[in-house]
Amino acid sequence: ILSIAFKSNYTHLLSRNMATEKSKILVIGGTGYIGKFIVTESAKSGHQTFALVRETTLSDPVKSKTVQNFKDLGVTILQGDVNDHESLVKAIKQVDVVISSIGSMQILDQTKIISAIKEAGNVKRFLPSEFGTDVDRTSAVEPAKSAFAVKIQIRRGIEAEGVPYTYVVNNCFAGYYLPTLVQFEPGLTSPPRDKVTILGDGNAKAVINKEEDIAAYTIKTVDDPRTLNKIIYINPPKNTLSMNEMVSLWETKIGKSLEKTHIPEEQVLKLIQVSPVVPATILLSINHSVFIKGDQTNFTIEPELGVDASELYPDIKYTSIEEYLSHFA
Repeated sequence: ILSIAFKSNYTHLLSRNMATEKSKILVIGGTGYIGKFIVTESAKSGHQTFALVRETTLSDPVKSKTVQNFKDLGVTILQGDVNDHESLVKAIKQVDVVISSIGSMQILDQTKIISAIKEAGNVKRFLPSEFGTDVDRTSAVEPAKSAFAVKIQIRRGIEAEGVPYTYVVNNCFAGYYLPTLVQFEPGLTSPPRDKVTILGDGNAKAVINKEEDIAAYTIKTVDDPRTLNKIIYINPPKNTLSMNEMVSLWETKIGKSLEKTHIPEEQVLKLIQVSPVVPATILLSINHSVFIKGDQTNFTIEPELGVDASELYPDIKYTSIEEYLSHFA
Protein backbone atom coordinates (compact mmCIF):
# COMPACT_ATOMS: atom_id res chain seq x y z
CA ILE A 1 0.00 0.00 0.00
CA LEU A 2 2.84 2.38 0.92
CA SER A 3 4.56 1.56 -2.36
CA ILE A 4 1.38 2.29 -4.33
CA ALA A 5 0.83 5.54 -2.39
CA PHE A 6 4.42 6.64 -3.00
CA LYS A 7 4.19 5.80 -6.69
CA SER A 8 0.89 7.67 -7.00
CA ASN A 9 2.29 10.71 -5.19
CA TYR A 10 5.49 10.66 -7.27
CA THR A 11 3.47 10.48 -10.50
CA HIS A 12 1.36 13.43 -9.32
CA LEU A 13 4.44 15.51 -8.50
CA LEU A 14 6.11 14.58 -11.78
CA SER A 15 3.07 15.57 -13.83
CA ARG A 16 2.74 18.81 -11.86
CA ASN A 17 6.41 19.66 -12.45
CA MET A 18 6.07 18.89 -16.14
CA ALA A 19 3.03 21.13 -16.34
CA THR A 20 4.79 24.05 -14.66
CA GLU A 21 8.19 23.65 -16.34
CA LYS A 22 8.84 26.65 -18.56
CA SER A 23 9.97 26.21 -22.15
CA LYS A 24 13.44 27.12 -23.29
CA ILE A 25 13.14 30.00 -25.76
CA LEU A 26 15.37 31.07 -28.66
CA VAL A 27 14.84 34.58 -30.00
CA ILE A 28 16.12 35.36 -33.50
CA GLY A 29 16.35 39.09 -34.15
CA GLY A 30 16.53 39.86 -30.45
CA THR A 31 18.47 43.11 -30.79
CA GLY A 32 15.83 44.62 -33.09
CA TYR A 33 13.00 46.99 -32.14
CA ILE A 34 10.47 44.57 -30.60
CA GLY A 35 13.04 41.79 -30.12
CA LYS A 36 14.73 43.59 -27.21
CA PHE A 37 11.46 43.62 -25.27
CA ILE A 38 10.75 39.95 -26.02
CA VAL A 39 14.19 38.73 -24.90
CA THR A 40 13.94 40.80 -21.72
CA GLU A 41 10.43 39.57 -20.88
CA SER A 42 11.37 35.95 -21.59
CA ALA A 43 14.32 36.10 -19.20
CA LYS A 44 12.40 37.98 -16.50
CA SER A 45 9.54 35.47 -16.74
CA GLY A 46 11.88 32.65 -15.78
CA HIS A 47 12.37 31.04 -19.18
CA GLN A 48 15.84 29.81 -20.03
CA THR A 49 16.44 32.28 -22.85
CA PHE A 50 18.80 32.18 -25.82
CA ALA A 51 19.46 34.93 -28.36
CA LEU A 52 20.93 34.18 -31.78
CA VAL A 53 23.28 37.04 -32.61
CA ARG A 54 25.33 37.76 -35.72
CA GLU A 55 29.06 38.48 -35.48
CA THR A 56 28.46 41.97 -36.91
CA THR A 57 25.99 42.68 -34.10
CA LEU A 58 28.62 41.92 -31.46
CA SER A 59 30.96 44.50 -33.02
CA ASP A 60 28.24 47.16 -33.30
CA PRO A 61 28.74 49.71 -30.46
CA VAL A 62 25.01 50.21 -29.84
CA LYS A 63 23.80 46.64 -30.30
CA SER A 64 26.70 45.21 -28.30
CA LYS A 65 25.33 47.15 -25.29
CA THR A 66 21.96 45.48 -25.84
CA VAL A 67 23.72 42.10 -25.92
CA GLN A 68 25.47 42.93 -22.63
CA ASN A 69 22.10 43.82 -21.10
CA PHE A 70 20.85 40.40 -22.20
CA LYS A 71 23.85 38.71 -20.57
CA ASP A 72 23.17 40.60 -17.34
CA LEU A 73 19.67 39.08 -17.37
CA GLY A 74 21.13 35.59 -17.72
CA VAL A 75 20.44 35.21 -21.44
CA THR A 76 22.68 32.78 -23.33
CA ILE A 77 24.15 34.45 -26.42
CA LEU A 78 24.60 32.12 -29.40
CA GLN A 79 26.61 33.35 -32.36
CA GLY A 80 24.94 32.50 -35.66
CA ASP A 81 22.93 33.70 -38.62
CA VAL A 82 19.73 32.72 -40.42
CA ASN A 83 21.89 32.28 -43.52
CA ASP A 84 24.16 29.80 -41.73
CA HIS A 85 22.10 26.62 -41.65
CA GLU A 86 24.47 24.70 -39.38
CA SER A 87 24.55 27.40 -36.67
CA LEU A 88 20.77 27.77 -36.93
CA VAL A 89 20.07 24.05 -36.43
CA LYS A 90 22.60 23.89 -33.58
CA ALA A 91 20.87 26.78 -31.80
CA ILE A 92 17.37 25.44 -32.36
CA LYS A 93 18.27 21.99 -30.98
CA GLN A 94 18.89 23.61 -27.58
CA VAL A 95 15.35 24.99 -27.13
CA ASP A 96 11.63 24.20 -27.17
CA VAL A 97 10.27 27.42 -28.66
CA VAL A 98 11.62 29.67 -31.42
CA ILE A 99 10.52 33.31 -31.63
CA SER A 100 11.52 35.31 -34.69
CA SER A 101 11.47 39.10 -34.49
CA ILE A 102 13.62 39.80 -37.52
CA GLY A 103 13.07 43.01 -39.46
CA SER A 104 10.75 43.63 -42.39
CA MET A 105 13.52 43.33 -44.98
CA GLN A 106 14.37 39.80 -43.78
CA ILE A 107 10.88 38.30 -43.48
CA LEU A 108 11.42 35.87 -46.37
CA ASP A 109 14.59 34.57 -44.70
CA GLN A 110 12.28 32.83 -42.24
CA THR A 111 11.92 30.02 -44.79
CA LYS A 112 15.44 29.09 -43.62
CA ILE A 113 14.27 29.06 -40.01
CA ILE A 114 11.38 26.76 -40.97
CA SER A 115 13.83 24.38 -42.70
CA ALA A 116 16.12 24.38 -39.66
CA ILE A 117 13.18 23.71 -37.31
CA LYS A 118 12.14 20.75 -39.47
CA GLU A 119 15.67 19.34 -39.42
CA ALA A 120 16.14 19.87 -35.67
CA GLY A 121 12.86 18.06 -34.97
CA ASN A 122 12.47 19.18 -31.37
CA VAL A 123 10.60 22.50 -31.55
CA LYS A 124 7.14 22.49 -30.03
CA ARG A 125 6.23 25.98 -31.23
CA PHE A 126 7.39 28.68 -33.68
CA LEU A 127 6.35 32.32 -33.43
CA PRO A 128 7.33 33.98 -36.73
CA SER A 129 8.00 37.69 -37.09
CA GLU A 130 4.46 39.06 -37.27
CA PHE A 131 3.99 41.80 -34.65
CA GLY A 132 1.59 43.96 -36.64
CA THR A 133 -1.77 43.73 -38.39
CA ASP A 134 -3.37 40.36 -39.20
CA VAL A 135 -2.05 40.04 -42.75
CA ASP A 136 -4.80 37.58 -43.69
CA ARG A 137 -7.42 40.20 -42.76
CA THR A 138 -6.39 43.34 -44.56
CA SER A 139 -7.45 45.42 -47.54
CA ALA A 140 -4.11 47.23 -47.75
CA VAL A 141 -3.09 48.92 -51.00
CA GLU A 142 0.43 48.90 -52.43
CA PRO A 143 3.16 49.02 -51.28
CA ALA A 144 1.92 47.69 -47.91
CA LYS A 145 0.01 44.96 -49.76
CA SER A 146 3.25 43.42 -51.07
CA ALA A 147 4.94 43.72 -47.66
CA PHE A 148 2.03 41.88 -46.04
CA ALA A 149 2.04 39.26 -48.83
CA VAL A 150 5.52 38.13 -47.75
CA LYS A 151 4.24 37.48 -44.22
CA ILE A 152 1.29 35.57 -45.69
CA GLN A 153 3.77 33.46 -47.66
CA ILE A 154 5.61 32.60 -44.43
CA ARG A 155 2.34 31.67 -42.70
CA ARG A 156 1.37 29.28 -45.48
CA GLY A 157 4.89 27.80 -45.46
CA ILE A 158 4.71 27.09 -41.73
CA GLU A 159 1.30 25.46 -42.10
CA ALA A 160 2.34 23.39 -45.13
CA GLU A 161 5.35 22.02 -43.23
CA GLY A 162 3.25 21.15 -40.19
CA VAL A 163 5.33 23.30 -37.84
CA PRO A 164 3.38 24.13 -34.63
CA TYR A 165 2.87 27.90 -34.48
CA THR A 166 1.38 30.96 -32.84
CA TYR A 167 0.96 34.18 -34.84
CA VAL A 168 1.16 37.28 -32.65
CA VAL A 169 -0.98 40.14 -33.97
CA ASN A 170 -0.18 43.10 -31.72
CA ASN A 171 -1.37 45.70 -34.24
CA CYS A 172 0.40 49.08 -33.67
CA PHE A 173 3.46 49.85 -31.53
CA ALA A 174 2.75 52.63 -29.04
CA GLY A 175 6.30 53.93 -29.43
CA TYR A 176 5.69 54.55 -33.13
CA TYR A 177 2.32 56.26 -32.86
CA LEU A 178 1.46 57.74 -29.48
CA PRO A 179 4.35 60.16 -28.77
CA THR A 180 3.19 62.21 -31.77
CA LEU A 181 -0.52 61.24 -31.63
CA VAL A 182 -0.28 59.61 -35.07
CA GLN A 183 1.27 62.73 -36.63
CA PHE A 184 4.21 62.34 -38.98
CA GLU A 185 5.70 65.79 -39.06
CA PRO A 186 9.52 65.67 -39.13
CA GLY A 187 11.02 66.53 -35.75
CA LEU A 188 7.80 66.12 -33.76
CA THR A 189 8.53 64.40 -30.43
CA SER A 190 5.31 65.01 -28.48
CA PRO A 191 1.59 65.22 -29.27
CA PRO A 192 0.50 68.48 -30.95
CA ARG A 193 -1.03 71.25 -28.83
CA ASP A 194 -2.50 73.42 -31.59
CA LYS A 195 -3.34 71.52 -34.79
CA VAL A 196 -3.89 67.85 -35.57
CA THR A 197 -4.22 65.96 -38.86
CA ILE A 198 -6.70 63.07 -39.00
CA LEU A 199 -6.82 60.46 -41.78
CA GLY A 200 -10.32 59.96 -43.20
CA ASP A 201 -13.28 60.68 -40.95
CA GLY A 202 -11.34 59.54 -37.87
CA ASN A 203 -13.94 56.95 -36.83
CA ALA A 204 -12.09 53.72 -37.74
CA LYS A 205 -10.85 51.99 -34.60
CA ALA A 206 -7.19 51.01 -34.33
CA VAL A 207 -5.31 49.04 -31.65
CA ILE A 208 -2.14 50.54 -30.16
CA ASN A 209 -0.10 48.66 -27.54
CA LYS A 210 2.95 49.44 -25.45
CA GLU A 211 5.95 47.33 -26.42
CA GLU A 212 6.52 45.89 -22.93
CA ASP A 213 2.91 44.71 -22.87
CA ILE A 214 3.25 43.11 -26.32
CA ALA A 215 6.25 41.17 -25.02
CA ALA A 216 4.36 40.12 -21.87
CA TYR A 217 1.41 38.74 -23.86
CA THR A 218 3.78 37.06 -26.34
CA ILE A 219 5.74 35.17 -23.68
CA LYS A 220 2.50 34.12 -21.95
CA THR A 221 1.44 32.24 -25.10
CA VAL A 222 4.44 29.95 -25.52
CA ASP A 223 3.35 27.28 -23.03
CA ASP A 224 -0.40 27.81 -23.38
CA PRO A 225 -2.20 25.02 -25.29
CA ARG A 226 -5.06 27.45 -26.02
CA THR A 227 -2.81 29.45 -28.36
CA LEU A 228 -1.27 26.52 -30.23
CA ASN A 229 -1.80 26.82 -34.01
CA LYS A 230 -3.80 30.00 -33.42
CA ILE A 231 -3.54 33.72 -34.06
CA ILE A 232 -3.31 35.66 -30.81
CA TYR A 233 -4.80 39.13 -31.07
CA ILE A 234 -3.57 41.69 -28.54
CA ASN A 235 -6.72 43.82 -28.47
CA PRO A 236 -7.14 45.29 -24.97
CA PRO A 237 -10.40 47.29 -24.76
CA LYS A 238 -8.75 50.50 -23.52
CA ASN A 239 -6.27 50.39 -26.40
CA THR A 240 -8.88 49.95 -29.13
CA LEU A 241 -9.76 53.52 -30.06
CA SER A 242 -10.50 55.67 -33.10
CA MET A 243 -8.35 58.64 -34.05
CA ASN A 244 -11.18 60.94 -32.98
CA GLU A 245 -11.31 59.26 -29.57
CA MET A 246 -7.54 59.58 -29.11
CA VAL A 247 -7.61 63.28 -30.03
CA SER A 248 -10.49 63.81 -27.59
CA LEU A 249 -8.52 62.08 -24.81
CA TRP A 250 -5.55 64.33 -25.50
CA GLU A 251 -7.68 67.47 -25.59
CA THR A 252 -9.12 66.57 -22.18
CA LYS A 253 -5.62 66.09 -20.76
CA ILE A 254 -4.31 69.46 -21.96
CA GLY A 255 -7.59 71.30 -21.40
CA LYS A 256 -7.68 72.65 -24.92
CA SER A 257 -9.39 71.95 -28.26
CA LEU A 258 -7.17 71.32 -31.29
CA GLU A 259 -7.75 72.60 -34.79
CA LYS A 260 -8.53 69.48 -36.83
CA THR A 261 -7.72 68.85 -40.49
CA HIS A 262 -9.19 65.72 -42.08
CA ILE A 263 -7.46 64.20 -45.10
CA PRO A 264 -10.06 62.31 -47.18
CA GLU A 265 -9.30 58.78 -48.40
CA GLU A 266 -9.01 59.86 -52.05
CA GLN A 267 -6.27 62.34 -51.12
CA VAL A 268 -4.42 59.76 -49.02
CA LEU A 269 -4.45 57.28 -51.93
CA LYS A 270 -3.11 59.98 -54.24
CA LEU A 271 -0.32 60.84 -51.79
CA ILE A 272 0.66 57.16 -51.67
CA GLN A 273 0.92 57.04 -55.46
CA VAL A 274 2.91 60.26 -55.94
CA SER A 275 5.31 60.09 -52.99
CA PRO A 276 8.89 59.50 -54.22
CA VAL A 277 10.10 58.11 -50.88
CA VAL A 278 9.46 54.37 -50.50
CA PRO A 279 9.47 54.17 -46.65
CA ALA A 280 6.95 57.03 -46.56
CA THR A 281 4.62 55.30 -49.02
CA ILE A 282 4.76 52.04 -47.06
CA LEU A 283 3.94 53.86 -43.83
CA LEU A 284 1.14 55.85 -45.44
CA SER A 285 -0.37 52.73 -47.04
CA ILE A 286 -0.26 50.93 -43.67
CA ASN A 287 -1.92 53.92 -42.00
CA HIS A 288 -4.58 53.95 -44.73
CA SER A 289 -5.31 50.31 -43.87
CA VAL A 290 -5.37 50.95 -40.11
CA PHE A 291 -6.91 54.41 -39.67
CA ILE A 292 -9.21 54.64 -42.70
CA LYS A 293 -10.19 51.04 -43.52
CA GLY A 294 -10.15 49.93 -39.89
CA ASP A 295 -8.44 46.67 -40.83
CA GLN A 296 -7.39 45.92 -37.25
CA THR A 297 -10.93 45.90 -35.88
CA ASN A 298 -13.41 45.44 -38.75
CA PHE A 299 -13.82 41.69 -38.25
CA THR A 300 -14.86 39.24 -35.55
CA ILE A 301 -12.23 36.85 -34.22
CA GLU A 302 -13.14 33.31 -35.30
CA PRO A 303 -12.59 30.95 -32.32
CA GLU A 304 -11.18 28.17 -34.51
CA LEU A 305 -8.53 30.56 -35.89
CA GLY A 306 -7.69 32.98 -33.11
CA VAL A 307 -8.01 34.16 -29.53
CA ASP A 308 -8.01 37.53 -27.76
CA ALA A 309 -4.96 37.86 -25.50
CA SER A 310 -6.62 40.30 -23.10
CA GLU A 311 -9.37 37.72 -22.46
CA LEU A 312 -6.90 34.85 -22.00
CA TYR A 313 -4.61 36.81 -19.68
CA PRO A 314 -6.67 39.29 -17.63
CA ASP A 315 -3.86 39.25 -15.03
CA ILE A 316 -1.62 41.33 -17.32
CA LYS A 317 -1.96 44.96 -16.26
CA TYR A 318 -1.43 46.67 -19.58
CA THR A 319 -0.77 50.38 -20.13
CA SER A 320 -3.80 52.05 -21.69
CA ILE A 321 -3.56 54.70 -24.42
CA GLU A 322 -4.88 57.24 -21.91
CA GLU A 323 -2.15 56.35 -19.39
CA TYR A 324 0.51 56.50 -22.09
CA LEU A 325 -0.59 59.98 -23.20
CA SER A 326 -0.50 61.22 -19.59
CA HIS A 327 3.31 61.25 -19.75
CA PHE A 328 3.15 64.01 -22.38
CA ALA A 329 0.42 66.19 -20.85
